[in-house]
Amino acid sequence: MIGNPRTPGRHRAGLAPVAVVPRRLWDGPARAEAERLDGAWPGWTVLYGAGGRRFYAMATWPTPEALIVSDPTPEGLEAQMHDAEMARIVQRRPYAPVPAGAGRS
Repeated sequence: MIGNPRTPGRHRAGLAPVAVVPRRLWDGPARAEAERLDGAWPGWTVLYGAGGRRFYAMATWPTPEALIVSDPTPEGLEAQMHDAEMARIVQRRPYAPVPAGAGRS
């Protein structure tokens, strides 16, 4: 073994082992903003990525492919979510009632 042998559970010789490691909350205000957006926008799941420091929103309605938008600001994310919802409304086919007796067995 190279160097001095250490007692298991200690990081430095002579120090007592730490029983509880304090939890650090990274980007707390941004995470709180993501939680607020998640509650304010039904049909979306909103997350904040501390690694990239970006907000992400995933559509929870049925889509042919996953619909994920992201932005570094909550305002920008909301704008993209709004644009995605408007595009969804515009692309919908108009309502066509089913004729009486059709499709029933």
